[in-house]
Amino acid sequence: MTLEQILLLSFIQGLTEFLPISSSGHLVLIPSLFGWKDQGLMMDVAAHIGTLGSIIVYFRKDVASLIKGSFSLLRGQVNSNTHLLFNLIIATIPVVLLGLFFDKVVGGACRNITIIAWMSITFGLILYIADKYGHLIETIVDTNLKRAILFGLAQCVALVNGVSRAGACITMGRFMNYKRTDAAHFAFLMAIPTLTAAGTLKGYQLFKSDDLSMLNDAMLMAAFSFVFGFGAIAFMMRWLQKSTLTPFIIYRILLGLFLLISGWGGYRM
Repeated sequence: MTLEQILLLSFIQGLTEFLPISSSGHLVLIPSLFGWKDQGLMMDVAAHIGTLGSIIVYFRKDVASLIKGSFSLLRGQVNSNTHLLFNLIIATIPVVLLGLFFDKVVGGACRNITIIAWMSITFGLILYIADKYGHLIETIVDTNLKRAILFGLAQCVALVNGVSRAGACITMGRFMNYKRTDAAHFAFLMAIPTLTAAGTLKGYQLFKSDDLSMLNDAMLMAAFSFVFGFGAIAFMMRWLQKSTLTPFIIYRILLGLFLLISGWGGYRM
């Protein structure tokens, strides 16, 4: 891959992983729009590692709390750290179980321009309803078992390209009257076990394929994805302190319409 391709793909991965506009959808679109070959499994693994690192560094205090919570659980103690850890575990279980099934049964069937377009529009409108009518009351501390399960189910929907993992989780949070920053905060923390699980699965597949021919490119992809991902998280958390999700909703709808019009004109993957 050229440096320009690596930069663009890592920018798209780092940015869209944390904005409610679908990273998987964009990573399917970019090679198609530019006529590039699929970036391959190793580059996907590298992108996951980079964005995972950006979450860990940005939310390092929360990560420290999760580590403390793990030790507290081993000692049979229950506190605020174990409460957060428990909720993240509960929220992750559905997508891990369904993700394995989805990968084997559905596979690449959803890597389709038309599906991405409709999902972009549909879930953009759902996000609009949630953000407009949801109250700004609940915080991440108020997350309980029921809410953790609902967050987890929302994350499962994002297995379909074009939905957006962050977008689905933030939407669910807004429906449950979470403040925008807290909905995003929990959605980003949910990405830690989710990206770890996805990266592990893809890493295992890569290990079985025994293809390390793009190792240098992958290292660059991971580094750039980390930088862009960190910037996207910082931007999103600042933006949501004072602003709504409307710009992302408009982008989703315009993107979906563009893809549908392109599709009607004969554009297909």
